[in-house]
Amino acid sequence: MAPIERLADKLEAPALDDRSYRVIRLSNKLEALLVHDPETDKASASVNVNVGSFSDADDMPGMAHAVEHLLFMGTEKYPKENAYNQYLTAHSGYSNAYTASTETNYFFEVAASTRLDSEKTTDHTSTSPLYGALDRFAQFFISPLFLSSTLDRELKAVDSENKKNLQSDNWRLAQLNKSLSNPQHPYHHFSTGNLETLRDEPRKRGVDIRQEFIGFHDKHYSANRMKLVVLGREPLGILESWVGDLFAGVRNKDLPENRWDGVQPYSDKEVLTQVFAKPVMDSRSLDIYFGFEDETDMYEAQPSRYISHLIGHEGPGSILAYIKAKGWANGLSAGAMPLCPGSAFFTISIRLTEDGLREYKEIVKVVFQYISLIKESPPQRWIVDEVKGMAEVDFRYQQKSPASSFTSAISSIMQKPLPREWLLSGSRLIRKFDSEAISEALSYLRPDNYRLTIVSKDFPGDWDQNEKWYGTEYRTERIDPDFEAAVRKASQSTKHDRLPELFLPHINEFIPTKLTVEKKEIAEPMKAPRLIRNDEAVRTWWKKDDRFWVPKANIFVTLRNPLESATPGNSVKATLYCELVKDALVEYSYDAEIAGLTYGLGSYGVGLDIDVSGYSDKMHVLLEKVLVSMRDLVVKPDRFKIVKERLQRGYRNWDFQQPYHQVGDFTRWLGAEKGWINQDYLAELPHLTVEEISSFYPQLLRQVHIEVLAHGNIYKEDALRITNLIESTLRPRPLPQSQWQVFRNLILPEGSDFTYRRPLGDPANVNHCIEYYLFVGSLTDRVLKAKLILLAQLTDEAGFDQLRTKEQLGYVVFTGSRSAASTMGYRVIIQSERSPEYLETRINAFLASFGKSLDRMPDEEFESHKQSLITKRLEKLKNLDQESSRFWNHISNEYFDFSKNETDVAHLKPLTKSDLVEFFNYYIHPVSSTRAKLSIHMIAQSGIQSAAGSMSSGEQKEKVLGSLKKYLTATGVAVDVEKLTKRFATIDVAGGDRAGITEAVGAYLQEDMAIPKEQSQQIISQGQSLLSTVLPSLGIETPPLVDGGEEKAEEFPEAPPVKVTTFVENVHEYKAMLEVSAGPRPVTELSEFEDVEPKL
Repeated sequence: MAPIERLADKLEAPALDDRSYRVIRLSNKLEALLVHDPETDKASASVNVNVGSFSDADDMPGMAHAVEHLLFMGTEKYPKENAYNQYLTAHSGYSNAYTASTETNYFFEVAASTRLDSEKTTDHTSTSPLYGALDRFAQFFISPLFLSSTLDRELKAVDSENKKNLQSDNWRLAQLNKSLSNPQHPYHHFSTGNLETLRDEPRKRGVDIRQEFIGFHDKHYSANRMKLVVLGREPLGILESWVGDLFAGVRNKDLPENRWDGVQPYSDKEVLTQVFAKPVMDSRSLDIYFGFEDETDMYEAQPSRYISHLIGHEGPGSILAYIKAKGWANGLSAGAMPLCPGSAFFTISIRLTEDGLREYKEIVKVVFQYISLIKESPPQRWIVDEVKGMAEVDFRYQQKSPASSFTSAISSIMQKPLPREWLLSGSRLIRKFDSEAISEALSYLRPDNYRLTIVSKDFPGDWDQNEKWYGTEYRTERIDPDFEAAVRKASQSTKHDRLPELFLPHINEFIPTKLTVEKKEIAEPMKAPRLIRNDEAVRTWWKKDDRFWVPKANIFVTLRNPLESATPGNSVKATLYCELVKDALVEYSYDAEIAGLTYGLGSYGVGLDIDVSGYSDKMHVLLEKVLVSMRDLVVKPDRFKIVKERLQRGYRNWDFQQPYHQVGDFTRWLGAEKGWINQDYLAELPHLTVEEISSFYPQLLRQVHIEVLAHGNIYKEDALRITNLIESTLRPRPLPQSQWQVFRNLILPEGSDFTYRRPLGDPANVNHCIEYYLFVGSLTDRVLKAKLILLAQLTDEAGFDQLRTKEQLGYVVFTGSRSAASTMGYRVIIQSERSPEYLETRINAFLASFGKSLDRMPDEEFESHKQSLITKRLEKLKNLDQESSRFWNHISNEYFDFSKNETDVAHLKPLTKSDLVEFFNYYIHPVSSTRAKLSIHMIAQSGIQSAAGSMSSGEQKEKVLGSLKKYLTATGVAVDVEKLTKRFATIDVAGGDRAGITEAVGAYLQEDMAIPKEQSQQIISQGQSLLSTVLPSLGIETPPLVDGGEEKAEEFPEAPPVKVTTFVENVHEYKAMLEVSAGPRPVTELSEFEDVEPKL
């Protein structure tokens, strides 16, 4: 093995970090961080490559992103295109990747061992799935195949990913800012790519696109540009030998770091302009972009954090406090936005009210007055010390994150010029106060160095342009001289003419000071909290942290009251009340938030939910303030109007989410005995008044049952005091158990098949969506549940490979189990340009095919999947928040099933393949006479059926012939209209007979035009992409094809005939005819959790 250089053997790490670290550099200059975690049950690795979309060719945007997709599609050593993901799935793992501006990040997670913790071994290679995963992973960077057979499919996946984002305002507005930036800077690029940029246009220019992708990989992927992180149970020496062995083959081309120093994203043409943009959702915002310095080398001082701390502050004296009091804004955020080496922005984003939109110029002036306030005196050391001190506390008590989140994040950080000992801490800690650096950073916030973006659906209304890639309507103009002069004046304001309401923040009283934790030796952490109070008024659950030993805690409170969910109107009143309380607490709670202490308040069907999380020292202070604010809320008409309008926009915007985010709400609604959907809430909101909320909320608090979970660095007495605080502050009457809600689900009868159709609210979204749900039974049937989750494991990779990778139905494809309050089932979700009816046939085809695969599955493979699922179920908790959330979920769902995962495993272990085959044939198989199905079809208004309009089949054929004529002419083939039309006389174009179309064109070329067979096949092959675009645009569904246009029955299974579905036209009648399940009830007597001991 070539020599390996060790760069660091000890890293600055959090206080409770039990990992060991080593940074090495291979002889090919690939740098790696090795992490030995003896307790982890998940291993992971990530490679970060210093190349991203900024390196795309100008005439082929999206290249870096496409290469990221294509690397997954087979290597010389492992040529099977899904070999990598099959291996990971079989070992409780998964993978992903992302392409950013200057980096591409690949990562995976896998079981740390195939053995139980109690089994010791020295043969790590044979027992660790990590070695096999690393071997497959390394080949991405050594010998990817870029197979021609996968090229078209993965480019369609890129295109589908892009189409998924076309109606997303985050993507649209980000691209608008890029498209309106300096064309000489790569920030101007369109980074995602689509079929037009990556396939169709290059092919028209005669480009061999496969060679272009291979060339991009050859040009930009080099070992010296790669940073690798590997985390596993194995000793550092073993990990080092594996990395040295497996990654030594990555070629080093000694490429320089990608930098763009000679050009900035905003030139003189872009600054002092304002852009008015129309969003998809009903939102209003003002964004101020300043060209800023690249802080990559300033990791010790990080001057932008001083500026963002002050401008982004929400307490008294802040920008937000002033403009919120004026009724102009609801929120503000600020911070540096790194772009690439040499370039950055500093951004200030403000969420506007209706009045604020009209007064946006006044808001800009307020911002510049505050900037003048910051600049007026030298940078304040005490402010830096406060930010620095809080960062040190956060880092010291940082807990573990999921393995792949850690490796992916750190491999990216490794691209920075940090001392290797600071890889974990370098971006988190401020190490020095640098007054000059802060002053220099402030110098970029000038009145001649900014651009404004004003976002609104209504203002100004005269957008006159459309952005090229997403179609966003916008207008851009120079800032007029009067406004420019007013901003300049504001930037020069002094204490004599500045708004007196603006001043720097005070010392933060919420900074935690008591950070001690009493750590005890324990044999085994408690798996459930103790029930330390249980009477007619209160149930209090408590667990003193015995796993993570951090000075933090989580408190969850439910104030149970059936009034909250009695009607949609009540639900909306409760939601509006919670929003008004949070609105009133913004200034007070911000200090707590930046000191690591947060709260939440909401209404979710049972009553009111409160949570407080963070450092335990002053947690009770924040909780008391929240409770008092709830009790004593004065509903002010001006804030009521603003908060109500904001909530109304939220309800209206629901329809403009991604379809796959919406579909689940309808599945839940149609499966619940009682419940409402977004349109019910939206209908109630306009009628609400200040007086109604003022009279309603005391009724919510007057009579409740209080449920509390106190978990973390909290003693039993503390938990009881917190309970007393809630009772004494709110002083409610107890709610008898006879008045508690019982949540039940509807039971789909055996043999039933229902379909509910719903048009999407967004008229411009091109994506349909389906949730295909198969009812299985009661959540309390342990054996049935074990079979269901094992089926979900077995179909996970198989479903993705068939429905997305091979058939390219859409970017969003999911298979798995679904649980409701009391029932469970199996589901498939697909978001696609293809119609829901077509998607349903392909899901039927996949399930029928999978049934055959399950019959043929070797016992060894079946057992491997079973063990993979068991490993997932027994995965260790990573941090306090995970354990708290798990406890609260078991409490709030009223099963109190704290040993759920262990019970699942006990029922998984004895399952055999024949058990699963029987289960599948009864509940899942499309031709089963006993299965019960409900499909939700979300139908795009601008999908292919809409595109076709009322076009007849004859018109569709005529359009296809017209496109073919143009294509053939472009390839140099003479077109005899009569002969070509005759060839199509018997072809069912409207029925999507793609094979017939291909055959007709082939006969025309070879027989009518006497073109040689080889040349004809080339013309036909290149024309397949034309059919993929033209046919759907005319509303014609076509069967999936592989490259070259030949159907493969073994890859695209035939859909079996299924029973006729019943369409749900009247939801009330549908629910009325179904039986309901039993409601949730404890799986263990609560008395078993009771604890009357006085102290831990």
